[in-house]
Amino acid sequence: MKALLLLFVLTLSINVSAQSENAEVNRDPAAAKIVTSDIALFWKAYDKATAENDLVVYRDEYLKKGSAGLKEFWRVRIGNSCELVNTINYAPKYYSAMRGQSAKLDSFEPKIRKSFQNLKEIYPEAVFPDVYFLVGRMNSGGTLTKTGLLIGIEMYAKTGETNMSNFSDWHKAVLDSMERIPFIVAHELVHYQQDHPADDQTLLRRSISEGAADFIASLIAGGHINGKLHEYGDPIEAELWKEFKTEMNGNDVSNWLYQGNEAKDRPADLGYYIGYKIAQSFYERSSDKKAAVKQILEIKDFKKFLADSGYEEKFK
Repeated sequence: MKALLLLFVLTLSINVSAQSENAEVNRDPAAAKIVTSDIALFWKAYDKATAENDLVVYRDEYLKKGSAGLKEFWRVRIGNSCELVNTINYAPKYYSAMRGQSAKLDSFEPKIRKSFQNLKEIYPEAVFPDVYFLVGRMNSGGTLTKTGLLIGIEMYAKTGETNMSNFSDWHKAVLDSMERIPFIVAHELVHYQQDHPADDQTLLRRSISEGAADFIASLIAGGHINGKLHEYGDPIEAELWKEFKTEMNGNDVSNWLYQGNEAKDRPADLGYYIGYKIAQSFYERSSDKKAAVKQILEIKDFKKFLADSGYEEKFK
């Protein structure tokens, strides 16, 4: 279960290579495909599945028949039909209620297209991958591979009527509403652009990479996926920075990132919050905003970037 929980917030460390592995890249935001066909496949399988045949039905009628994006999601997030079925059985009412929510996906395309166009305007070198909406096993809201951006919509099917009494603390904290879909797409789109040194595995680099994805997502989409972290962090920002600073040059991220259900006494993944604040400080301090976006996406020296951001000065 711990590994399952960690996967939602763990964006694969392929953000540098995702676009470079493609023989051809798309720089036209209007040409990116937004693929929802796998959602219909899932509901067809869902309607056919019984306790006696569900493993075979989800494998043959959903996973095997799916798009290139679903096949990637199957590989990196779902695992196999047994794990998918186990999760559906873990939250049967939640999955059942998701059908109505999934019908909203098409209505988000204008917002997603607008965020793509906004990124093109502030970062002309941007690359625009295809976006695949999929149903997974409640362990990944979004990730990316060379195939494109892969969005697990079951992480965004929460409504005001959702009964979460039997869910893990982690699921209670991270499940959100469908209205957050454009923000997770924007977050993963930013990751797709980032050209950060993969050999730097420090807490500082990884937090800035994640937080910068949230920050630039807020510029292009009007919001980001970690509002709850900011509600928690803003009143105690100085205390969090003081603590973060003592750990930021090490490679242990367990107190700040990808904690899943292991975080105690405070929200998981506060590294996203600190990284956001550093990127925001750098951007606000820069007179040339377009140049600042490019620098944020192409950081090579994270210690220098922190110094240039002036973030720490606000606490002196």
